[in-house]
Amino acid sequence: MGGRSRAQSRPRVVIVDDQAGFRNVARRLLEARGYDVVAEAASAATAIDAVERHDPSALLLDVRLGDDDGFGVCDSLTRSHPGLAVLLASDGDYEHMDAQIAACGARGFVRKTHLARVDLGRFWPTA
Repeated sequence: MGGRSRAQSRPRVVIVDDQAGFRNVARRLLEARGYDVVAEAASAATAIDAVERHDPSALLLDVRLGDDDGFGVCDSLTRSHPGLAVLLASDGDYEHMDAQIAACGARGFVRKTHLARVDLGRFWPTA
């Protein structure tokens, strides 16, 4: 009972990125920081399916998601799941886009290369 309830109390996260290598690194990093990565997705369609199936509390979402637009995916998901805490990520320079980040319903943005250093508790339920 103790192990199961402890695992259930960990924030549930879905990682959405079209690069499998980044998803793998992000999974290891998030799990090491106490998050329960319940699914990974590589496109808008699989992200929406993962959120519906796994009911996560948080989402790490790539801004440049192959042919899909991360801002649009975020907008759609936060409208249908208002409690979902979305953190946008990219290697591109999006820090200056505060209005667009907020308008799509994201809690914030982080450069992928800074993910290991960022205080995720600023954006997500704490692990």
